[in-house]
Amino acid sequence: MAETNKEPGILSQLFRIFFSKHWPVWVGGIVLGALNVFLFAIKSPWGASGGFNVWGENVYKMVGMFGLDGTKPLSLSFYGMLCIFLVLGSFIAALLSKEFAFRIPPKGELIKGFIGGGLMALGATFGLGCSIGSFFSGLPALSGGAIIFTLGLFFGTIVALKYLLWEMEKFPSFSSGKSYTFLAASAKKGGWQRYLGWIVLIITFIVAYRYSGDNKIMAWFIIIGMLMGLISQRSRFCIVKGFRDPFMTGESDGSVGVMAGLLMGIFGFTIIKYFGIGIGDVGVRAREMTWVFPHFFLRAGIGGFVFGVGMTVAGGCAVGTLWRVGEGQVKLWASALGFLLISPISKLYIVKPLVEIIPQNLRFKSFLPDYIGYPGAFTLMIFIILIWYVFVKWNEKTGKFSAY
Repeated sequence: MAETNKEPGILSQLFRIFFSKHWPVWVGGIVLGALNVFLFAIKSPWGASGGFNVWGENVYKMVGMFGLDGTKPLSLSFYGMLCIFLVLGSFIAALLSKEFAFRIPPKGELIKGFIGGGLMALGATFGLGCSIGSFFSGLPALSGGAIIFTLGLFFGTIVALKYLLWEMEKFPSFSSGKSYTFLAASAKKGGWQRYLGWIVLIITFIVAYRYSGDNKIMAWFIIIGMLMGLISQRSRFCIVKGFRDPFMTGESDGSVGVMAGLLMGIFGFTIIKYFGIGIGDVGVRAREMTWVFPHFFLRAGIGGFVFGVGMTVAGGCAVGTLWRVGEGQVKLWASALGFLLISPISKLYIVKPLVEIIPQNLRFKSFLPDYIGYPGAFTLMIFIILIWYVFVKWNEKTGKFSAY
């Protein structure tokens, strides 16, 4: 009797490469780093906290709170739209891989998600950036403040991890209990997810096309945002994983993935700044100072620390929160809610009075090439990544700094 099984077609094989299993984190990091360079070439680098803040401002504008009537509409905000389509890109990836499901954790985890999101909002508004803007884009921008923000993230992650381990030992019931999963697919059911994934993908391109006539930059922010969400979901890219895992399980995959993205960004950003690519009407100096924020060194250190605590408690950084929202993880919905609700309040009523009492010499723009030249700044960033790589690989073998 003749065999009835057929070899999958060329397009089916291609689909399976992308959506049948997860990608190595380093692959996701490289592609995300390249897309970040594209964003900078088009306009300005990747950031997430600004998007969350715009979301929150538009929510408060709708309900008439805090006098935010003049807030830019979400549809005209580059980073607000970038974040929306990052979520949709993750949603598309989760649907096409039949991994979407509403996953509702115990109430203790929901509480930690909301608190962690609120702390990320406080850290981002005080430190002028998040794990994306002030770290993943800040280091490639050759910002001295980004190095301080990174140190803050590092120490904040360690403190929060120690708290979580203490909580597990002393109050194990807080985060335990019944969890629920709805709409999960399997090999034989849930085919609707893939149909819906294709529909959402088509809608994304239609929206981008509608912007392309009079706002080409927005059209590309939409497409790149969608790709960033898709890639983040498929590679499980998350910056908190890169900072946390070496000290929790000893694994280095998440860290190496983040380093791969940073390397791509450092090469691309340095070329753009050094050669003045995309100057337009802003001038060489303005292009050089892009994504170099006035937070060196106190604002960056404190902001990074608070953000590091928040992302570890929440279980997702700025980008990790967004793509996990897209695949249906309700704890990160709580985190996103905390982030968007607290961010405008912190920006208006908490950060402003605090910044006024900080001397200017503790919160200025530090562009490293001004002090050590482009070769020195580039070499310093590569050296930082090399030291980080050696440490996480050594720790992976020895387990000296791992909790488990």
